[in-house]
Amino acid sequence: MGFQFNHVGGGTKTRRPITLHMKYNPDCDSPLCHLLSDSDPSIDQQLSLQEIQAYIEAENMRLEKEPCQFSSKEIIIRVEYKYCPNLSIIDTPGLVAPAPGRKNRALQAQARAVESLVRAKMQHKEFIILCLEDCNDWSNATTRRVVMQIDPELSRTVVVATKLDTKIPQFARSSDVEVFLSPPASTLDGFMLGDSPFFTSVPSGRVGLGHESVYRSNDEFKQAISLREMEDVAALEEKLGRSLTKQERSRIGVSSLRLFLEELLQKRYMDSVPLIIPLLEKEHRSSTRKLTDINQELSTLDEVKLKEKGRAFHDLFLTKLSLLLKGTVIAPPDKFGETLQDERVNGGAFVGSDGLQFPHKLIPNAGMRLYGGAQYHRAMAEFRFVVGGTKCPPITREEIVNACGVEDIHDGTNYSRTACVIAVAKARDTFEPFLHQLGNRLLHILKRLLPISVHLLQKDGEYLSGHEVFLRRVASAFNNFAESTERSCREKCMEDLVSTTRYVTWSLHNKNRAGLRQFLDSFGGSEQSATGGNSVAASLSQELSSLSMASDKQDSKPRPDVKLGHLASGNDSSGTVQATETRLADLLDSTLWNRRLAPSSERIVYALVQQIFHGIREYFLASVELKFNCFLLMPVVDKLPALLREDLESAFQDDLDNVFDITNLRHSLGQQKREVEIELRRIKRLKEKFRQIHEQLISHEVMC
Repeated sequence: MGFQFNHVGGGTKTRRPITLHMKYNPDCDSPLCHLLSDSDPSIDQQLSLQEIQAYIEAENMRLEKEPCQFSSKEIIIRVEYKYCPNLSIIDTPGLVAPAPGRKNRALQAQARAVESLVRAKMQHKEFIILCLEDCNDWSNATTRRVVMQIDPELSRTVVVATKLDTKIPQFARSSDVEVFLSPPASTLDGFMLGDSPFFTSVPSGRVGLGHESVYRSNDEFKQAISLREMEDVAALEEKLGRSLTKQERSRIGVSSLRLFLEELLQKRYMDSVPLIIPLLEKEHRSSTRKLTDINQELSTLDEVKLKEKGRAFHDLFLTKLSLLLKGTVIAPPDKFGETLQDERVNGGAFVGSDGLQFPHKLIPNAGMRLYGGAQYHRAMAEFRFVVGGTKCPPITREEIVNACGVEDIHDGTNYSRTACVIAVAKARDTFEPFLHQLGNRLLHILKRLLPISVHLLQKDGEYLSGHEVFLRRVASAFNNFAESTERSCREKCMEDLVSTTRYVTWSLHNKNRAGLRQFLDSFGGSEQSATGGNSVAASLSQELSSLSMASDKQDSKPRPDVKLGHLASGNDSSGTVQATETRLADLLDSTLWNRRLAPSSERIVYALVQQIFHGIREYFLASVELKFNCFLLMPVVDKLPALLREDLESAFQDDLDNVFDITNLRHSLGQQKREVEIELRRIKRLKEKFRQIHEQLISHEVMC
């Protein structure tokens, strides 16, 4: 760079990365330096080179005393100079190779911190890496070991062997020097920049006016560097016993390294300028189009045109909503879709009274990222799976006895009433939480339609940019509609659940009488074999079967009264009639006049409760699905358009200025216009500048 700036000396000195933003300025005969503030990079302070050096040394000494002796926060310096190209240089701390062992743990931690910092800086693909190796044997790859983890082929790395003046006396034979200057491919492989290493020596004296300074100016220092290069060349030729070739000479000294980097930089410019100009053209077109849009927006800030834009946006928004419900693939699923697991986290899961969730993998399309109508359908399918598989909670003997109670006209027991009381209580407690969970889940899915619709509008260029107040009003109206519609639908479903669990209608609740009859028959048969045929359950099963068959065969004719003594067939003998009357008496004695809960009575109550519970479940499932489809999904299609339009028209009549925030919008558009005009002028200057640079580089290449 032509001047000293860094802190040098024995041991590790650089403890923070130093970034130099070099800028060519033909008017600066000496470096003009600005130090950027650590807290606010937009603030800088002009300092001399000596002050910059003092600041860097102070920072290094401060960090050396702290527990963590290195910092990744950069020291950023802007330098303008007539002898430098436009270039950014980052000086990182040197790598440390500590000895193993517990007593060196602090130094080992520092080494890891430095390596992590250096690796982070080398990640940028556009950076050229200057790899400094302090060795006289290329088998030792202290720095290259780290560099090649980021740049394995060394394709953007320049390898430099430093302190050449100290290495030359170490070589005893000319062959050692030959191997050092031209290492074999097996030792230093890869496709490094420049094809082979560079070799440099830098005098250790400092530039300054102090008593410790060796050189009074940077020019003195540069002369010492040139003299050092000549001495290195002479020492190498003496060791080799021959003159250096032109190729070998082009790798010795800081001046050769600088020349190579300048040529490399020029080549980068030559490769980049033809690509930059089209990019600037693209930016110019984009800014011109943006300015045209702003001017058009400013010209439409009147009452009539704003209303037209609002109504047009209303129609387009509803179109996108309808499209999402019907199905589309325009919105990317990876951005807007939700898997069933995501949906459960964000919208709530279906959790039964036992606190368990249905395994999401058993639901169709559970792993797919869905939105819109497809997500709504999957949520409803999960609801059917979960509720349809819900079993009646366990029934205890205490619940049966407590449900028996006392009638208002006698103290006998009524097990059919007992079964009804238990069944409706269990059903209400079981199914009501599912109703609220379904409402929350479907409301979540509906509300997600809003941001997805906005994305589709933006993608098609139909979004009202800048009208944030109006857009918030539309979003608020949509969300309020979704919430009120879901609440109303849930209340309708709740009415059905209350009515179904308040009064038992056997034709509705007892859906599977054949199953109940089969259960009682099998139960009665086993009891009869155990008790010699005088079974209460068998009697009840037979009587229920008789009554059920009679009910199934009834027609439009009036049914005559049936006396107890004529329940049996007319062809039966008097013994059969007497047996039937005995069984009925036993039945009454066991159920109506006796409060001891026999196992047979318990099982009968259990069977009745199961039948009633399952009847309520089937009705609840069908009713809820139908009502949510009719009173939540369909209103989005047939009621939302009118409600949104009504809300907009009401807002247009009340206060149009507040709806569109015309005053602030006009001010904001004016500010945007000024910024785009400034950006256009800047792009034009850059285009002209790079065109001139390109012409100069081309002419220079032709002359060479």
